[in-house]
Amino acid sequence: MPSNRLYVVEGDPGSGKTTLALQFLLEGARRGQKCLYVTLSETLEELHDVAGSHGWDLSGLHLLELNSIAERLAEEANYTVLHASDVELGETVKRIRAEVERIDPARVALDSVSELKILSQTSVRYRREILALKQFFAGRKCTVLILDDLTTREGEQQLQSIAHGVIRMEREPREYGTTRRQIHIAKMRAVEFTDGRHDFIIKPGGIELYPRLSATEGTTVDTGDLIASGSAELDSLLGGGLDRGSSALLMGPAGSGKTTICSRYLMSALERGEHVASYLFEESPETFLKRADGLGMNFRPHLNSGLLDLVQADLAMLSPGEFSSRARQAVEKRNASLIVVDSLNGYLNGMPSERYLLIHMHELLTYLGRKGVATLLTLAQHGVVGGAMHAPIDVSFLADTVILLRYFEAEGLVRQAVSIVKKRRGAHERSIREMRITSEGLRVGEVLKDFRGVLTGVPEYRGKSAELLGDKAAE
Repeated sequence: MPSNRLYVVEGDPGSGKTTLALQFLLEGARRGQKCLYVTLSETLEELHDVAGSHGWDLSGLHLLELNSIAERLAEEANYTVLHASDVELGETVKRIRAEVERIDPARVALDSVSELKILSQTSVRYRREILALKQFFAGRKCTVLILDDLTTREGEQQLQSIAHGVIRMEREPREYGTTRRQIHIAKMRAVEFTDGRHDFIIKPGGIELYPRLSATEGTTVDTGDLIASGSAELDSLLGGGLDRGSSALLMGPAGSGKTTICSRYLMSALERGEHVASYLFEESPETFLKRADGLGMNFRPHLNSGLLDLVQADLAMLSPGEFSSRARQAVEKRNASLIVVDSLNGYLNGMPSERYLLIHMHELLTYLGRKGVATLLTLAQHGVVGGAMHAPIDVSFLADTVILLRYFEAEGLVRQAVSIVKKRRGAHERSIREMRITSEGLRVGEVLKDFRGVLTGVPEYRGKSAELLGDKAAE
């Protein structure tokens, strides 16, 4: 923030204003600046309790408690000419000015302005007092944070119009899970800032902010090569493999092989020595590892080496902004080349509506694409066999590649089929092939050209002899 200016931090009680103000002052103290915290609503004991919960030592700050002025003045005199609030307001402002002149701080936090609003009684006098304080602080070369808890005079914008910048902190209780907190820069003069709401959390050590991803952020990485899955037949279906910097959506009913295909791509990348990340929204990492073991893929050595980030994402605790920030860190700090989101069904549960999920996913996929990262998304459709398959949300238009998985019935067995229905970059097969998942891994068979209606789940066999996966081995 530009120095020597006055800023407003506004938000409902409990949104994190005091934590932000203390963090702001402690950073100034760390840089060798004198910092003053003026509290009109909390006691010094309460302030030390807040600092203690974060492991902070406030000995480097100057603290001024003013919430006892009214009680002290009431004991000293009976007001016969002036109203009590007039005397209390004058005394409060006088004490603040005197302490600033004595300490000569570079940073000041005033918590909170609601008491000054009450003592001012009228909006005209309140605006006059704030303007006088602003001019006083500007003359003292102070950068000031004024906290406003929005508990008085709802809808009034006196303070916001005077301030150089306004930072709005919001807290949104959810029906289940932790409270979602967001920061919004409502105003910041002479500064180009990132608009919109940005998720943040309050944890021991202070506020951790997760800036919203911008679709145009970062430079475009042009790789041009393809990512192999380790299955020659699957790569052939995709016209040689997945493009780096692209996104692929795997759609199908539960248990149709979406996670297995993603696992195959993860293992292939790990065997090439690349860093990868997988975010699990449904199953635990232990379940993922055990299932992979049964398919002949041992991820544990790569997990221990640090090449694999296997994260169980719980959106009851994890906000969408924090999830995007984790994906961003995996790319920028650990150079991840492949990211798996399994699945969008679980991801959707953490979003307030489908509309926000589409916007959020568009920003994330565009950012990852510009960084040259391949992204695999899974989406479970409703139903198992037969009838129309329905997805909870249509995100297929966001993906560069769409892989469709289906069950179908043939010769008394439930079998699986795979087909590539969309690929923006390059050619691909349009055939429907049988797929089987065994202890030896993923197998893709011949084109199911003797069947009609495989994607419906109840196909009609039109050939003379069916050659399906496993039949020849059985003979």
